[in-house]
Amino acid sequence: MATLVTGRFPCDAKGETILPGNLGMTIGPHPLTRFRRTRKSDALRRLTRENTLTPDDLIWPVFVQDGTDAETPIASMPGVSRLTIDRLVRAAEEAASLGIPAICIFPYTDPSLKTELCEEAWNPDNLSNRAVRAIKAELPELAVMTDIALDPYNANGHDGIVRNGEIVNDETVEALVKMALAQADAGADILGPSDMMDGRIGAMRAALEDTGHVNVSILSYAAKYASAFYGPFRDAVGASGALKGDKKTYQMDPANGDEALRLVRRDLTEGADMVMVKPGMPYLDICRRVKDAFGAPTYAYQVSGEYAMLTGAAERGWLDGPRVMEESLMAFKRAGCDGILTYFAPEMARTLRERTGA
Repeated sequence: MATLVTGRFPCDAKGETILPGNLGMTIGPHPLTRFRRTRKSDALRRLTRENTLTPDDLIWPVFVQDGTDAETPIASMPGVSRLTIDRLVRAAEEAASLGIPAICIFPYTDPSLKTELCEEAWNPDNLSNRAVRAIKAELPELAVMTDIALDPYNANGHDGIVRNGEIVNDETVEALVKMALAQADAGADILGPSDMMDGRIGAMRAALEDTGHVNVSILSYAAKYASAFYGPFRDAVGASGALKGDKKTYQMDPANGDEALRLVRRDLTEGADMVMVKPGMPYLDICRRVKDAFGAPTYAYQVSGEYAMLTGAAERGWLDGPRVMEESLMAFKRAGCDGILTYFAPEMARTLRERTGA
């Protein structure tokens, strides 16, 4: 007769183990309970899988540049290139065919257009707005997300206007509102304020309502950290050389977690429809806390440094690229995210399609 081993946790009157932290949940002791039973085959693993990854969970960040029928590889992001608008439209067609519901546009702005007041940011015919119009003309059902921050247009490389060495808040918010309205006019479905200025969500939402853009969504970068994982992205948008100083006065301290919840609460109160945690993998605990606390649509950005780490290691044979890609994306689902911005989006969507035969 098998011996029932209860382990180090207390048991109730029936001999069932009581799990700490949840006294209402019990499990039978070994060998009544063998967790390996449901892992014995692929069929059983699929039947008991708690989280599922599909193309519906993916938003693809893309980089656009001026020109025609050209692309520029980004050395620090293997496999990622800046695309001219015509090629970006073709890439968007591929995304739609793979079932990816949204792309997010980031522009590589001509350095000659960068100024201290960032006027190009709200030019109706700037590169980003032209790209939005081109994609929506060909693919009206594909959701197009845009970035709202001044760093691609700023001679100082910052997300806000710089005055006497200080990144000023309220003047920056005024500029961001003009940028948001220009993007909404161009046809953007989702606005992504990534600047981390105080009060910008409320100001944008009020302006959108006043101008008739009542159905334009805001996906706020509510908890964006002053992270070292953004380096390759800054290469991609041409902000690395321009940046003077750092962004620690307006992006979050990586040591803080409670502050993230306060920021998310504030942005939801001001009219954000969805919220984001950025970066992703180093901040999965924040994703989980945000989802548990608010239940709002919650997203994470698997940023350029995360992508570069995994891709670079896979290129060197140190990691199994397809497996770590999928494992890393599943981590976001397990942490409570409703979706992920990831440069892996097309590759992951193709893998999922091949697996299902759809």
